[in-house]
Amino acid sequence: MSDLRKEFGKVGVLFGGRSAEREVSLMSGKGVLAALQAKGIDAHPFDPAERSIAELATEGFDRVFIALHGVFGEDGSLQGALEQLGIPYTGPGVMASSIAMDKIMTKRICVSNGVPTPAFVSLEVASTTTERLQAVAKEFGLPLMLKAPHEGSTIGIARVESADCLRDGFDLCARYDSVILAEQFVKGRELTVPVIGRGRDARALPIVEIRAPQGNYDYEHKYFSDETEYLCPAPLDEALTKRIQTLAVNAFNAIGCTGWSRVDFMLRESDNEPFLLEINTSPGMTSHSLVPMSARVAGTGYEDLCVEILRLATLGLKQSSK
Repeated sequence: MSDLRKEFGKVGVLFGGRSAEREVSLMSGKGVLAALQAKGIDAHPFDPAERSIAELATEGFDRVFIALHGVFGEDGSLQGALEQLGIPYTGPGVMASSIAMDKIMTKRICVSNGVPTPAFVSLEVASTTTERLQAVAKEFGLPLMLKAPHEGSTIGIARVESADCLRDGFDLCARYDSVILAEQFVKGRELTVPVIGRGRDARALPIVEIRAPQGNYDYEHKYFSDETEYLCPAPLDEALTKRIQTLAVNAFNAIGCTGWSRVDFMLRESDNEPFLLEINTSPGMTSHSLVPMSARVAGTGYEDLCVEILRLATLGLKQSSK
């Protein structure tokens, strides 16, 4: 029996699930499962959309790698169930997962901890009139970003270029959420920073710059297209690189993340000021994903990255380890 097999015991790789990001999760989970098995770990697939979470306990799983994205996997509900079952899991705990899944709450906490974000306002779907939308567009200017705050993978996002498109953009996002985040558009460079560890030991990996065709980093360009260009490490000077990495770790710790996450930024073209967009607590692990790309530049291959993340699986009050 390999040392890793002894160390980790029976491991469940949770992927698939019931969110709008199921397709991406299937790709992530299959990659993680193959990587762990290649390292000699007793890893097994587990799709919560097809099986009860309780089976993790009855079948004797010792820990799980969460490769689920979106609701019912990344929002704290699954983490709470695993706490009740006493099964250690990868990624942030219940509270941090719940906060990060809400882009609006994430922005509020980060702003209060000195991490800047684009100006924003939350809009209730049931009560937001066209006149209110027009007032927000006048305040923030156009283009205007509208987002379903509890979705990811660019699902439920509209970039509104003209006042005539406000209602259509809002209605598109309203298919996914009862509250919509209206956010000032920041023109510039799209960056992302993986963070691994916990508390004082959390560290930022190399920054990735994303250059999508016409600046359109949508679902297709994120997961399937070969047209999107990724630069890692991002071509930034040393001082700016360190500043953005520090902001990423600060945001990670501000909402109580542990294990691993990915922090997304826009770098404003006019003055090189960074603005946090969101924190992903269960980032993609597909062939196009950014955390493995960054880790590889730092000298850690995909299989070893999966093992490192699995080794950080814990239970309990994860936020208290700062």
